[in-house]
Amino acid sequence: MSEQTPKPDTTHFGFRDVPKGEKRKLVGEVFSSVAGSYDLMNDLMSLGIHRVWKRYFTATAQVRRGDRVLDLAGGTGDIAALLRDRVGDSGTIVLGDINREMLRVGRDRMTDQGRISGFEYVQCNAESLPFPDASFDLVTIAFGLRNVTDKDAALREMLRVLKVGGQARVLEFSEVKADWFKPIYDFHSFNVLPKLGKLFANDSESYRYLAESIRKHPPQDELKQMMVEAGFARVDYKNLSAGICAIHTGYKV
Repeated sequence: MSEQTPKPDTTHFGFRDVPKGEKRKLVGEVFSSVAGSYDLMNDLMSLGIHRVWKRYFTATAQVRRGDRVLDLAGGTGDIAALLRDRVGDSGTIVLGDINREMLRVGRDRMTDQGRISGFEYVQCNAESLPFPDASFDLVTIAFGLRNVTDKDAALREMLRVLKVGGQARVLEFSEVKADWFKPIYDFHSFNVLPKLGKLFANDSESYRYLAESIRKHPPQDELKQMMVEAGFARVDYKNLSAGICAIHTGYKV
């Protein structure tokens, strides 16, 4: 999945190596393109199961009423909406996303649902967060870490803005563990998904990149070690749906 290491001044953009400074622009173009069909994209990529994963991800998070939560790559607000009820009226959910179009979709969705109070919206880069140390009780990132250029920097920033005792949680597509399922999953990812993207969103290339980005994302044990090296304690992960995705958890001590 992440078997080929790019040159020091380059990084992965799907299966291509590109200059590090160019990846942010390319990823931004992808998500600006798919912002309006983001839920459809996740439905196509996960066969619709992403909604169940997100509910489990938020239901098992360490969060209480009155907490302040940062949801990175907050996109269209799915995670924020699920966490809002858990923090209650006295809590706050900060949606952070580097992409303005994704953030706009999330803000409009919350407004349309009558969810106005208790949310903040910040356009920010996960690698350099504009928040003071120890600002949040919980930091989450769902289906966004694989698109970050410097994942190690993002993990260190997540740790920095956490309060002592706080929890960080990463929900991300990962490495399928069932051998029998791998060829089925690969066929869906590289043959079916781009065609569905073309059919429903008139954008096959963005969907092709997203499938490739999953294969380049660090697999479960590698990401676990990255979190340990970033300074998190009690790091662990749980596979969902045979490893199609995984939840990684770490704490600040």
